[in-house]
Amino acid sequence: MPLRGEDHTGARIAHHRKRAGLTQRALADKIPYSYSLLTQVESGHKPASPDLVATVARTLAIDVTALTGQPYVTELQQDRLAGLIRPIREALDLYDLGADPDIDPRPTLQLVAAAENLCQQVRATKLHDAALDLPGLIAEITTAAHRAPSSELWAALSSTFRTAHDLSVKLGFYDLSTVALDRMDWAAARAADPLLGAVRQYMRALVYFREGEYTIGRRLVSSGHGLLSQATPSREREVVAGQLHLGACIIAARARDRSAVETHLAEARTHAQRVGEATEVHWLSFGPTNVAAHAVSANIELREYGEALKEASGVVIPRDWAVSRAAHFYVDQARAQMEAGRSEAALKSIKQARRLAPQQTRYHSGARETIRGLVHVARRTPDTLDHLAAWVGL
Repeated sequence: MPLRGEDHTGARIAHHRKRAGLTQRALADKIPYSYSLLTQVESGHKPASPDLVATVARTLAIDVTALTGQPYVTELQQDRLAGLIRPIREALDLYDLGADPDIDPRPTLQLVAAAENLCQQVRATKLHDAALDLPGLIAEITTAAHRAPSSELWAALSSTFRTAHDLSVKLGFYDLSTVALDRMDWAAARAADPLLGAVRQYMRALVYFREGEYTIGRRLVSSGHGLLSQATPSREREVVAGQLHLGACIIAARARDRSAVETHLAEARTHAQRVGEATEVHWLSFGPTNVAAHAVSANIELREYGEALKEASGVVIPRDWAVSRAAHFYVDQARAQMEAGRSEAALKSIKQARRLAPQQTRYHSGARETIRGLVHVARRTPDTLDHLAAWVGL
């Protein structure tokens, strides 16, 4: 049976399809999904996969967020996060005003450490704390960098803009995340650090990946590799190169290019074997574990759920792995388990993601769609699942 209410991705697809003057059959003819699946998604009997959402958004020439319904205003208000977004938006907008005469910034080493701590807060999914501290730190480092320019300060500022991007994505403010990436590029250019530029291209590629623009995503990854050619050979360069291959792997999976998926995974494995677990480098969580986790994600995007679960069974998450990354893995695993008909296992994985990173899981579109799917297949909704559905606002 469908969920209560009409506020779900399928209903939004139906709304925007009708606004475009298309019947269900006409839309199905324009996308690589069946008419039957589209009707089930629109009625709320099937969850909408990220790829289907991106494909429909691209076909209807609308933003993905128009279909996902993010940001989730009610939940954000309950978590006391909604009021913190405007100061972040203002901090990103005022980036070019130079030094603030009312700010007496801390020494460079302390500011660099503060920028690192902010990254760590987001990866530990302490979203409220990070959102509270971010605007002030942007203003402080901006002032310090304008008064006494140095590559260290510009790099720290680039890092805070990257954190603004990460935070915006986790809360569903994708328009703000794009602005943050532009600011990251502005600061990275002043730091004269090609590694930062390459990381920024990787993150831009993921923006286009979410929008279903896979060709552009691949071009951005290629541009990132080009920037790396300007960097001195180092462990850090290996890490960023490996992460670029992982991004390209997932983009290729969405594009149904199995050959490219295998090629990029193989390249990433080679880099991972050389650097080991490198969770500290640009907070990319790169290493053998991340390669294995991406193999799971790639198989899910290829709709090969049995292979995804086979890969997932071999993943052992390190204790020092970023909480945000571990929670994302459990959400992916839950999706594969649900699609494979293993509802109890899927519910267990979602609960694990929630235990690790409650705020991130609450706003994760994949978690919400998986919970929705579990509700539909359950003959009798377990109390835990019913509670989860209410918790994410379904």
